[in-house]
Formats: sequence, C-alpha cells, structure tokens
Amino acid sequence: MKPLIFALCIVFSFGCLGAQTVSWQPSPGHTQVPIWPGAAPDSQPVPGPEFAVTAAGKDALVAGSPWVAVENVSQPTMTVYSPRGKNTGAAVVVFPGGGYTILAIDLEGTEVCDWLISKGITCVLLKYRVPGEGLYPKSAPYPRSGAYPQSPIALEDAQRTVGLVRFHSAEWHIDPHKIGVLGFSAGGHMVAAISVHFAQRLYSAVDAADKESCRPDFAVAIYPGHLSRAVNSIALNPDIESYITQRTPPTFLLQNEDDNVDRVEDSLSYYVALKKARVPVEMHLYAHGGHAFGLRRTKFPVTAWPQLVETWLGTIGIIY
Repeated sequence: MKPLIFALCIVFSFGCLGAQTVSWQPSPGHTQVPIWPGAAPDSQPVPGPEFAVTAAGKDALVAGSPWVAVENVSQPTMTVYSPRGKNTGAAVVVFPGGGYTILAIDLEGTEVCDWLISKGITCVLLKYRVPGEGLYPKSAPYPRSGAYPQSPIALEDAQRTVGLVRFHSAEWHIDPHKIGVLGFSAGGHMVAAISVHFAQRLYSAVDAADKESCRPDFAVAIYPGHLSRAVNSIALNPDIESYITQRTPPTFLLQNEDDNVDRVEDSLSYYVALKKARVPVEMHLYAHGGHAFGLRRTKFPVTAWPQLVETWLGTIGIIY
C-alpha cells in the first residue's frame, strides 16, 4: 500500500481527521478551471462526491506537517499560478501523486507551484481524475482508475491540459516551446506516459486546444512508479518502451534506493530505455530518503533536489 494511502487509512482508522471539505479549493486569488467544456471522455462513476481531507495523525505527517488528500475526483480542473515579478516564459504542468487513487494536492501540488513561481516559472496544477479503485463491473474495458493503458482517464486529462496551456500560451505569457511536466509517484508515471504518448490523443478532439501539440518540451519525474515490468526487474513496461523515440523530451529522474513503494528499478528501467534512444536524460539516485516527501525539507540530502532541477533547466536552455 502506498504511504500516502496508508496514511489516509490511519487517519480514518484512528479518527485523527483534520479539516475536511466537500471539495478542494485553491488559495485565494486562484481559480480552478474545468479542463473539459462538457463531460470528460470515458467518464467513470465515483462512490460519492469529491472531498478533501487533512491527514494529520502522527504517522501521517510528512516532515512534521500534515498534508491534504483529495478523493473521488470526477471533474478534472487546472489551476494556473503565474510568477510574480520575473517571468522566464517557461511553464510546468504538475501531476500530484497518490497511487491513481487520491491526489496529494498540497504536498505534491500547491507547494511545488509555490517553488516554481518563485523561479519565474508558470505552474499549472492539474487535478486529474482519480475516481478510486473500488469495485467495477467485470465487463468494463478497464478499471475506473489506474496507470495507462489499464485506464486512460488520467492520461487523457494530462494530454488535454498540456494542449490547453499551449493554446493559451500568449494569454498567459508562456513560451509555447518551453512547456514541461513534473510529477511524483503515480504522477511521475504520468510524466513518462505523456512523454511517449503525445502523437495522438486518446480521445476525440473537442475544440481548437486539441489541435495543439500535447508533447512536453521537458519532463521531470520524481520517485515515479508503474514503469518496470516485474519485481526486481529493470525491464521497462512495453506501453512505455515501445513508444520511446528521439522526440521523447529531455528528462530528469530522481529516486531513493530505499524507496519501498515505487522501486528504484522503475527509474532505472526508464533511464536505460531513454539512453538507448539517445534522449537527453539526467538521473540522480540517493541511498536514503524513502518516498512521498515532495519539497519538504528533511535530514536527507535528497530534499535538495529542487536546486538540481533548476540547474538542469538551465543546462537544457529552458531558464537562464
């Protein structure tokens, strides 16, 4: 079980609930915008309305602080965070993690946006669909949620959002050639998925935004999962490996060797495949630090990773 999900289970089991709201809302001054003009494609039922809950039990804290989980997301949205002052023209679409079951919306979402806008980078936070695993009819073509290709809905939301950002690039003061993606855990898997599945949408076009390219110009995957075929294997899943080409965007990978949720083999498998395809890739491994730490500072050296990403973005010409 994923630590974030495990922590949420602890919260419910021991009654250590913090603030709970019907649905997640961004901080004042920011507005969620639906990414689909009508019903989202391949819509799936949810067990109830969307809600956000603060995981505040002792065992749920990350770097000594609680975090917010969003569940039952059936209406995907994006929230645009524009840089204050300097604007590099770069933009990053952020995919929070949560095992394709929940979204760690602050730990791996809003806190990331705060960092990015401080560096002059527009951040677009995607609240993608996570209707929950639950029970679904055996006759269904795929689970209600999960990694592509088992379920297409999260990747559909990602493709749509990157296209929307490119479509609105002039309005949002973004260079359309400097739009990247960054994700954690399951969101890190989605970074890899959209990095190889961009030539064709998984859904029928709904408007002019879907005529824009949904290829990221760069990609950052932090402790990604769902990438290697089996336990103790560094063979990449064919749904990723078969689609890697030299058009796969430059990629930054980071993981801890003691990550007991999404194994280091996942990052290694992707790194090896990218190298074989001659895709520019930079990888950082650390001995300790575990999983699901986001940007929060801990005693482990891995928590200095944002500076590594900033340096890398400079080396590939995204920021100066």
